Formats: sequence, C-alpha cells, structure tokens
Amino acid sequence: MMRLFSPRKTTLLFVIRDKTRTPLENLEPVLREDIQKIWDSVPKPQAHKETPLSEFFNVEVVALSSYEEKEEQFKDQVASLRQRFHHSIAPGGLAGDRRGVVPASGFSFSSEHIWKVIKENKDLDLPAHKVMVATVRCEEIANEKYVSFVANEDWCQLEEAVQSGPIPGFGKKLSSLLDICFSEYDAEATYFDEGVRSSKQKQLQEKLFQLVQPAFQSALGHIRSGTLDKFKEAFDKTLKGGEGFSVAANNCIGSCMVQFDEACTDVVIEQTNWDTSKVREKLLRDIDAHVATVRATKISELTSSYEEKLKQALSGPVEALLDGANSDTWPSIRNLFRRETESAVSGFSAALTGFDMDEETRQKIILSLEDYARGLVEGKAREEAGRVLIRMKDRFTMLFSHDSDSMPRVWTGKEDIRAITKTARSSSLKLLSVMAAIRLDDDDTDNIEKVLAVALVDSSPNSNATRSMTMVDPLASSSWEQVSSSKTLITPVQCKSLWRQFKTETEYSVSQAISAQEANKRNNNWLPPPWAIVALVILGFNEFMTLLRNPLYLGVIFVGFLLIKALWVQLDVSGEFRNGALPGIISLSSKFIPTIMNLMKKLAEEGQNPAANNPQRTPSKSSYNEGHAVSSSASSNLTRLDNGTEYASPLKDE
Repeated sequence: MMRLFSPRKTTLLFVIRDKTRTPLENLEPVLREDIQKIWDSVPKPQAHKETPLSEFFNVEVVALSSYEEKEEQFKDQVASLRQRFHHSIAPGGLAGDRRGVVPASGFSFSSEHIWKVIKENKDLDLPAHKVMVATVRCEEIANEKYVSFVANEDWCQLEEAVQSGPIPGFGKKLSSLLDICFSEYDAEATYFDEGVRSSKQKQLQEKLFQLVQPAFQSALGHIRSGTLDKFKEAFDKTLKGGEGFSVAANNCIGSCMVQFDEACTDVVIEQTNWDTSKVREKLLRDIDAHVATVRATKISELTSSYEEKLKQALSGPVEALLDGANSDTWPSIRNLFRRETESAVSGFSAALTGFDMDEETRQKIILSLEDYARGLVEGKAREEAGRVLIRMKDRFTMLFSHDSDSMPRVWTGKEDIRAITKTARSSSLKLLSVMAAIRLDDDDTDNIEKVLAVALVDSSPNSNATRSMTMVDPLASSSWEQVSSSKTLITPVQCKSLWRQFKTETEYSVSQAISAQEANKRNNNWLPPPWAIVALVILGFNEFMTLLRNPLYLGVIFVGFLLIKALWVQLDVSGEFRNGALPGIISLSSKFIPTIMNLMKKLAEEGQNPAANNPQRTPSKSSYNEGHAVSSSASSNLTRLDNGTEYASPLKDE
C-alpha cells in the first residue's frame, strides 16, 4: 500500500472484550509495544525506512465490559462505539485525516498510476486465474507423486539393499522408477499451464534427486571401496610375484581404474547428470596413499635388511680389531668400513631403482644407510672404549703371565721381570692410544700415542721433576690436538686416570711374580755352602771309614734314604715351602702322620703279597724284595719338570 498510495493515516482500532479489573491504562501500553515491534520488522521502501508508525496509522484501544456480567454497561459501550463508525468521516473520526482522498475528477489518472505501479512490481501483480489453478493443482500432483515414490516398495528395497553392498544394475533400476514417477506426473498435469507444469516438474525432480542421491553416493562408495580392496589384493600379489614396485603399481592402478569406470557406468542415473569424477579422484588419492604406505614399508624393510647386513659385517670384525689394537687397527677398520659400506650401498641403490623416486629422495635414503654404518662403527668404538681398562688388564695379564709361545710363564729366577713388565705395559698403552679417538677418515692424524708414551711410560722421577718445572703436563687437558670433540672417545685427563688405575691394579701381579721368583731361588739353593761341605768331609772322615768297614750300615742308610725320599715326595716339601716357611711347616705337620701311616700300610701290603705267592723263599730274599718294592714305589711317584724341579704325582690308590 505504501508503494501504491501516498502516505495517509489509517485508524487501527483494537477492541478488548470482557474487560476485567485490570485497568485499560495497563493493557494499552503492552498492545502498542507489540504493534511497534511488528512495524519495525516490516520491510519498507527506501523512502520510508525511517518513517514512524504514527505517519501511517492511528492506533486506538477500546475496552468492552463482559456481556454476561454487565449487560447494560456492555450495550451502552457498544452503542457509543457504533456512533463513532456512523461519524467516521467527520473531522477526528475513525477515517483519519483523509489526506489521501482523491476527488472524482482525478479518479481516471489515479487508476492509471496505480496500474502502472502494479505492472512494474511483480509481487503486486496477482496472477491470472488459470495460472493460480495450475500452480495449486500441479503442486498437489507433484506432492502426491513424491509421496508415492517414497512409499514405493521397489524403491524402499533398493534403498535398503544399497546400504549393505553394491547392487548390479542399480542405475537402470532407479532410472526406471524415476521415469515412471515423472510419466505419471506428466499424464495428470498435461492440461494445466505449461510454464507452471514445467516449473513444478522441475521442483519434483529436484526433490526426488535429493531423495535418491544418498543411495547413489552409497553405491559409488561401495564401488570405490571394492575397487580399492581389489587394488590392494592385486598389488600385493604382483609384488610377491617378484615384479618391480613401480611397474606393479602402474599396472594395477590402470586396470583397477578401468574396472571403476565400468562399474560407475552401471550406477549412473539417466535423468541426472551427476559427475563421478570426485569419487574417482578420491579413489586415486586412496590408491596413492596405499602405494605410498607400501612403498615406505618396503623401503623400511629393505633398509632394515641392509642395516642388519652391515651390523653383521661390521660389529664382530670391528670389535675383534679393537680388541687386538695395534698400529694397523684403524686403517684396517677404515678398509673394512669402506668395503662393506660400498657393497651395501651398491646393492641398496640397485634395489631402490624399482621404487620410482626422485634422485634427491634416493640420495637421502642412501646417505642415511651410510650414516648408519658410520654410526655403527663409532658406537662399537665407544662401547669398547668404555671397557678399555678391562682390555688393558687382560692384555697385560696375557703378555706378563705367558711367554712367546702362549704357555704359562714359570718364574724360575732367570726372567727379567722389569723388561717383561715394561713390554706388557707398553702394549697396554698402545691399546689405550688406539681407543682414545675415532680415526675413520683418511685425514684423521694425531700424536696421541706419542703423547701418552712420553707422559706415562718414558718418564722417570728425575725427568718428571725436570719436566714439571719447564713445561705443562700434556695430559692436563680435556681434548686432543688435531682431534675434534665428536671423535674423542677418551680425553687426556681420562687417559691419565685410567693409566693410574691400571698400574695400581697390575702392580699386585708384578709383586707376586717377584715373590715367586725369589721363592724359587730359595728352593733351588738346598745344598749347604762349600765351606760346610769341606768341614763335613774333614770332620766326618772317621765315620765314613766306619761305614766302609761295616757294609750293613750302608744298607740301613740306604733304606732310610728311600724312606725319607718317599716322605719328601709324598709330602711335596718343596711345593709347600713356596708360599713361605710358616705356612709350609703348618701344612707339613698336618700331613706328616697320615703320610707315615700310608707308607707303613703300603710296605705291609708289599711284604704280604710275596710271602703269600712264594712261602719257601728265604727271609733275606724277602727283605730284599721289600726294599726293592719300596724303592720302586717311591721312584715311580717322582716326576721331573724341564727346569729340574721335582713334584709328587698322586698314588694309584689315592
């Protein structure tokens, strides 16, 4: 009305029936507030955006009493209100200010203006009667067909079945149902306005397409997931057949995408032009993701395989080379490292060619394998460096306690313990210098061995005192010259501490060797001095002549010698006194009585056996046999070492 007519006031009269005790003054503000809200929400032309409600409407509120309770008062109030309508065109009446009233002479012009505004504004142009009928009826037919399609049993079964899996001929079945629905709509709406019929048919199509699109997407989803599963199975089977990774991936992708396109043709709905390219792209992304995952897994397995080969090829040999550390240790390790790394990298690079990757990625993976090999050698070196003190003590013990033929060394008194100790310690120092730093590169040169030799071995108290006054201790540092911290295994300070501990723990072996050598010397000097021998000869001449005149004494002395010799062998007197005089005396005192008893028992048994076998023999012959048996028994228990020291072997009875 605002677009058709100029602004004029219209009275809005609100009549409240059956007024209660609530005063009208309280009801009227609430009603006016609601009307104002309605006015604010109404869309207005640009010229009247800010026009207040009072410019167009006079809002009045009248209250009438209850007819049931106050009939007379109600009738009076109604009669008063009726009079206001009778006099509505009077000044101040219900008809308003009448500013928009057009005189009869201007009616023709006013009507033309109103008609022009209506034609220019479609929302003011009421449709023709047949259009209105066609709109209502076609919409009813479209709704009926939509409801009929939703309730169609074939559609319900198709919709339910497509949720659980792919359906052969899905597109044809659904296209047939939609075609029947659209044909029925056309048959019933054929006599209505063509424009309205086409418009409502299009709306029906949109609603039905929205209804069936989830089922269509489910069918596509089943095709996509099925194709992806087939690709995974075919790809895995092809890889197990030994075909190259890239060739297998490309072949499987090509065949699977052909199968997907054929399957999509089977689910396409004829009435729609829905594009399956997004699902196809999603399938390709999933396939690429699976290929990337398999590629990463295969490369990881391949890398682990070559890393394991490197570990087996490097760990044991490097450990053995470091255990036998010498001047050629690190050159040998370098040669071993290069040979095994080049062999592994060559095979690894050849295996990577089938994975169709860019050169940068390929070089990065190969570099990681080389870094692993270097880290393996360095890790083994650090591990061995942590056990360097044990290795040094083992090497010292091996060289100090064994001769050049690897036989246990017997300290007879002829060995130069000082020279042997120096040789063993020098070899242990060589081991320490080898383990002090990593030397895997050709340009890794240092003077660690020389510094250690000067500071730890080639030093005497006088030279130490002189050097302390003239120069600083070369081992009083936390780093080596020409050696980076990353390649340092044992710092100079640590070397000095390890050497001090090494010397402390090996001094006991040296002192034991010296003690054993001195004890051996004492044991070998069992003869009295020459002057004592001369004195015995001079002073014992008469006794010697007495023995010559009485041969029976010689027999008694010989038997006594045999008995003493047997006791000497059985008690292992020389062996017992090697650990000292007091321990030897205590040990011999505890073994003396059992040994005497054992000899007496042995002599008794030897005496009885000949008597039982030959009782007619003479006593003198029997005595001779007993003495001979004792001599044989005693001599049979003596064993002689290469150096001349005798020791006792156990009897057969024992």
